[in-house]
Amino acid sequence: MIVAIDGTHGVSFERLREALENFYAHEEIGFIESQSYLKPETQIKEHFKENITDNRAFGRKTNEGIESYFQPEARKLVRAQLEIESAKHRLTVVLGTGAHWLSQDAADLRFFADISRELQQIKHKAGMNNFGGLTGLDTVEKYKVALFVEWPILETYRKRHLHEMDYYIDMNTEDEPKTAGVSDLLGMMKDISNYPLRVKPFFAPGVWGGQYLKQLADLPADMPNCAWSFEPIAPENSILIAQSGVVMEIPFLLVMMTGYKEILGQRIVDLFHDYFPIRFDYLDTIDGSNLSIQVHGKRDFLRKQFNEFMEQQESYYIMEKRPGSKVYLGFTESAGKESFLSAVRTAQDSGIPFDYTEHVQEWDCEKGDLFLIPTGTVHASGKDNLVLEISSTTWWFTFKIYDYVRKDSDGKPRPINIDWAEENIDFEKKPAGSDKILFRSRSLSASREKIGNTCSASGTTCCLSYTAST
Repeated sequence: MIVAIDGTHGVSFERLREALENFYAHEEIGFIESQSYLKPETQIKEHFKENITDNRAFGRKTNEGIESYFQPEARKLVRAQLEIESAKHRLTVVLGTGAHWLSQDAADLRFFADISRELQQIKHKAGMNNFGGLTGLDTVEKYKVALFVEWPILETYRKRHLHEMDYYIDMNTEDEPKTAGVSDLLGMMKDISNYPLRVKPFFAPGVWGGQYLKQLADLPADMPNCAWSFEPIAPENSILIAQSGVVMEIPFLLVMMTGYKEILGQRIVDLFHDYFPIRFDYLDTIDGSNLSIQVHGKRDFLRKQFNEFMEQQESYYIMEKRPGSKVYLGFTESAGKESFLSAVRTAQDSGIPFDYTEHVQEWDCEKGDLFLIPTGTVHASGKDNLVLEISSTTWWFTFKIYDYVRKDSDGKPRPINIDWAEENIDFEKKPAGSDKILFRSRSLSASREKIGNTCSASGTTCCLSYTAST
């Protein structure tokens, strides 16, 4: 009998092998491990060098498949080895990421073992390398490789082949794996798509993170802060499914794979197919510090530079705040392109901070305010805000312009992308005095009260500020 146990990178295949060996303690098992058929690390890096790039945070999204990771003759070699092992053993197991692809149709029984992106990132921070054994990368670089190479390949592979598997194994808790028949699991995911649902929140610390969410969500005491709560960024979050008292953690992407029509509706499906296009997360700077002064790239730039089809239109909704908190958005009347960029580059080179409020407009904010932030708009949330950030699902393409010359939580300088920012900033966006107006306030409805700053000239409304009347 031939069994293929495939799965996501980061799954503890060693634990699965150990469990099989213990279960069949009186019988020798033949094992064929997929990692033995990977290309050498140097070849993988060379193959994907245009996707990995030499930029610490940004790469270029690949359109390739899982075969790019493996030796050219990998499947032929595995077939030959299967004949040898099957002749010697009653049970032969092809084990590891890509096992189904390597064994082709030879397996009598197929499993897919899975973990969440959240756990993958925790393992990266703990020292796990990217798939293919790519070494020598820090946490930011590991995320970059995963985002631009590993996840596009391996998550597409899972999506295309999961229905061919017999069983699904949730390995998010390695000591307590949970198994379900794939057909049953797909049926459950299809069913829950017809009802209101919520993803499992994904909390993460950051150099500017606050303490409000940490206290509100009763997060671990040793967590330094909580900068983000993602719910959902569809590719990042999981969903918990309970049946007969057993709770399984399933990537939300698999729910979208099966129930996207029910979740999105036909109009959105016509536009985005099974891609969940909206991103919700909370940014907590209460008792924290400012986000970097930043800008999101425009669509044509993202397509050309990163092979990303969608730009990050964004908004800030102020959920909670402390007295005196600010939002930074657009340029002051006196700001100029050359003076701003010169000040930023000088600070970056010298390590000496500068007064960014001479260039970037500072806005008072109140609980209930809504700020719309189109691509190309310089912006940041100030300290002492809890912001509900609603945007399109492209979440990584933030070009930091100025970060107060602080270092990240790992002690390394935060990635600054002044040149790319310069290509995307709309320098004419100022609070007034231009035919391209950034800020204007107006009421949502009769039950809403207009607040904030109103431009005297007419033009394109790019940023709105609303508050509920009390």
